[in-house]
Amino acid sequence: MRWFGFGFNAFEQILPHDELNKEGLSEVKIIRPVELTSQGDGRDCKIRACWSRRTNLYFNSDSCVYVAGFGAVTESCGIVKESHGCKDVFVSESHLTLAFSDRLESWDLQKVEKTPTWSMELNKESSDSPLNLPLLPGGYIATKAPLYRSLSPHLKAKSVAVSAEHVMLLSATGAVYTWGLGSHGQLGHGVLTSEEKPRAVEALWGMPMVCVATGGWHSVCISDGGDLYVWGWNESGQLGLPSRSLRKTLPQQSSPKAGSSSTEETQEGDKHEEVFISIQAFPALLDVSPSCEIMAVSCGSRHTAAVTTTGELYTCGWGDYGQLGHPTLKSTDEPQLVEFFKKQQMRVVDVVCGAWNTFVAVVEERVA
Repeated sequence: MRWFGFGFNAFEQILPHDELNKEGLSEVKIIRPVELTSQGDGRDCKIRACWSRRTNLYFNSDSCVYVAGFGAVTESCGIVKESHGCKDVFVSESHLTLAFSDRLESWDLQKVEKTPTWSMELNKESSDSPLNLPLLPGGYIATKAPLYRSLSPHLKAKSVAVSAEHVMLLSATGAVYTWGLGSHGQLGHGVLTSEEKPRAVEALWGMPMVCVATGGWHSVCISDGGDLYVWGWNESGQLGLPSRSLRKTLPQQSSPKAGSSSTEETQEGDKHEEVFISIQAFPALLDVSPSCEIMAVSCGSRHTAAVTTTGELYTCGWGDYGQLGHPTLKSTDEPQLVEFFKKQQMRVVDVVCGAWNTFVAVVEERVA
């Protein structure tokens, strides 16, 4: 498995500037996928990303974490010595959290510390279960202090996705719960109010979900049938729905198939009425491409990337730093195929978005 990255690179979280200079590429805006430099034994790893950093957890006999980007712990940009034996990792702008078989540790990335700022021991029952950060036994890791937040065991959480302002929880039964800031409809409850406690997204009730992801002010999830549901802020087209700011000079197009929202904006032409959506307060079913099933999805601050079961990558939203993977810096409110991987006969198997960039895992396409 090989990893590629594109988008915002001001802190060298994708590639060092000197390597880009050799290829004549921009140091800050990488508009075409570039392969990440391998730092471990082999290329198989798990990647996590935030705005200014990227972490690689390498799977080998002595698993460890490599960090690239901004922060005191990465001044020499390399392996985190405290991470040997690590089983999972989660990174935010303020902290790096490492999960081991017997404990959890969070390190302050804005300071050079010899001890973690927070730690928790794991009992044998907890350590026997595979970890899925930011979800922890009895709670989850937030992006801001206090880092540890408790969760009711009645929710039976399977996974958790966190942004700076809101949280999504996927239960073992496939139900979706959201809470936190709701000013842009990102909670999916049909209103723009916030929620202090987890609340079920009623519009999805009865439709089991298998994956959830949060953006800066939007949310997405995948059903067990491979359908993609989106809601929240759409100012930059990150929901894949018509955005007024992106279509001011474009010819009129048909209205989306998504469900109606009380926050939709309309613009009347001579013959047709076009619907623009700045905020989608309810989950909307998004057609990525004809007869297409989604297997993985990730969100940046204002962009979304989805992988199909056939190994293709589609992106939409804000593209000013090249984070959409197209040979342009234009934003788009329609999911578009990233042609690079198909042309290179690569099958996309996973995607991870930082706030302003995107990381993609691929395998070689087998030719019959």
